[in-house]
Parts: sequence; structure tokens; C-alpha cells
Amino acid sequence: MTLSQYSKEILPAIEKALQDSVAGFFLDKRYENLRRMMAYHLGWEGAGSGLTAQGKRIRPQVVLLCCEAAGGKWQNALPAAAAIELIHNFSLIHDDIEDHSDLRHGRMTIWAKWGEAQAVNTGDAMFTLANLTLMDLKNTLPADKVLAAMELLQRTCFDLTRGQFLDISYEGKKSIQLRDYWPMIGGKTAALLASSAQLGALIGEANEAQQKAFYHFGYSLGLAFQAQDDVLGIWGDDAFLGKSTKSDLVNGKKTLPVLYALNNNGPFAKRWWSGPLKSGEIASLAEQLRLEGAKEYCLAQVDRLTGEALSALNDAIHESEARKTLYELAMNLLQRTY
Repeated sequence: MTLSQYSKEILPAIEKALQDSVAGFFLDKRYENLRRMMAYHLGWEGAGSGLTAQGKRIRPQVVLLCCEAAGGKWQNALPAAAAIELIHNFSLIHDDIEDHSDLRHGRMTIWAKWGEAQAVNTGDAMFTLANLTLMDLKNTLPADKVLAAMELLQRTCFDLTRGQFLDISYEGKKSIQLRDYWPMIGGKTAALLASSAQLGALIGEANEAQQKAFYHFGYSLGLAFQAQDDVLGIWGDDAFLGKSTKSDLVNGKKTLPVLYALNNNGPFAKRWWSGPLKSGEIASLAEQLRLEGAKEYCLAQVDRLTGEALSALNDAIHESEARKTLYELAMNLLQRTY
């Protein structure tokens, strides 16, 4: 079965699981505005709502496909898929506040629309809702698997906060080495994809060794995804991304291309250290980065990590329709517009 065929079956199920989860905890009309903020962020309501605003739901798809690839029924993993997507979106709400990002998917962010206080509270509510939703696994799984799934999700959330801590900390530091980049994105991005893969395998019939292989598949894929996202953040298409490609450089974000250039200490590094970058010089600085080999280096890292992800997938499961679909999903995830 192709990814398109799988998606037609599992995406509506993911969306229904998410909507049921949110609706089930907002029956009291006093909290209607809190529900509305969640629904807006998840892309269901408000100006610009729809498939683009909802995003691709990559992480919950990984949960379900890894469950099926491991020999389980993807339907049994729906609570985990919904929980993972809620955790992802909780982190995005808080990231937008911390990064002062006004737009996501081309729409106003929660904090820009309703204020920081309500955005923090909405993110907190979504985090709690994710944990409550995951507990619905008890309807189909034995208690030991439910506890293992809950522990995995909590460890992942801790990894998310550690990665975000490093990201924020790096903004105020001058001396950051390339090796410092990988633990940061390992927490911010790769941990959740790795958890999605392992969670699906755990709910399926994977043994411990297979679960580790699924985890490494998701982790390497997450690293590749973030490295590519850093490339897109400088050389991507604004309209395609739904956000400005100037923001990373203007905000002084130490992304992979920037760290590569800073460690080489060439013309870009000299301009970087001379003072804040201005919007009008971003295009020329992006070209300078390219000339210094930053883009080529980053894309080579994406290729290397993609190879590691696919190797881990081969270790996890040799042949199945879901495995082929996971391979296709990984390839699609890393084919975006520059």
C-alpha cells in the first residue's frame, strides 16, 4: 500500500481521535474560549483553517505505521498518535512565545492573537490533555505496556525541554561548536520523532531490539529533518514555508549553516560578530553562506543522516507493506522546496 493510500485511511482516523480528545474535555461552556484556542492552533477553526493549517500530522502517522510495521493493528495506537500530536503542538505554542514568532502556517500564532498568558495556558492544557489521551491505551493494552508508553512520553517531553534550553542558551553565547548543535536538535526535534516510532513499535509486537531500531530510525530522521529545516530557514521559499526565511538570521539563530560558517571564521563570521544583522542584508549574507560551503555541508549531513535512518529501519523490520510506506514517508519528509 502506498503512503497516499495509507494516508487516506489513517489521517481521518488521526483527526477524529484528536477532535474527540479535545471535545471530551470541554463540555463545560465556561471553557469554550480555551477549546477555541486549541481548535484554532490545531487548524480546525478560524481564519485560514484547513489542511495547510493542520500540518501534515507526520508524527502520528509515524506512530501508526510503526505499530503496523511491528505487527500490530494501527487502530490500537490511535490514542498514542493523538497524544504525540498534542505534545508536538503544545511545544509549538510555547516555542512561538519564546521565539516571538507571529506566524505559523501563514496564520497568526496563539500568543500574537490572544496574548502570551493565554497562549502559555493553552499550551499547558494541551500538554495535560496529551497525557490523559495516552491513558486511553488501557482499553486495548495490558497495564505494563501502558506504563511503558507513559514513561516513554514523559522522557520525551523532558528531552524537548532540554533541547529548548540549549537552543535558548546558545543565543547568548558567542563560542558554539558544531558538535554542540546535535544535542540541541536531538532534544528539540529528533526526540519526538524517535518517540513516535518507538511508541508505535511498543504498541505493536516489536521486541526490545526492534524497538531500539525503530527509535534510531525516528531519531536519525529527526536530525535530518531539522538540519534540512535549517537550510530552508535561510534558502527556502517563504510562501511554501508559511514564514519568513529572514527571521533565523535576523534573530541571530545559531542554526547549522551559521555554526558551520562561524567555525570557519570567514567573511560571514566577521560580519556576524560585528553586530546585529539587518533585514536588508539578509539576501547577500545568505549568498555569502552558500559561497563558504555552508549549504553544501548541511545537505551532506542531511544525506548522511537519512542513510542512517533507513539503515535503522532495515534493522527494525525487513519486509512489510508498512515498512515500505515508512520509507516513502521518510523520503517525502525530506523533499521540500529550497
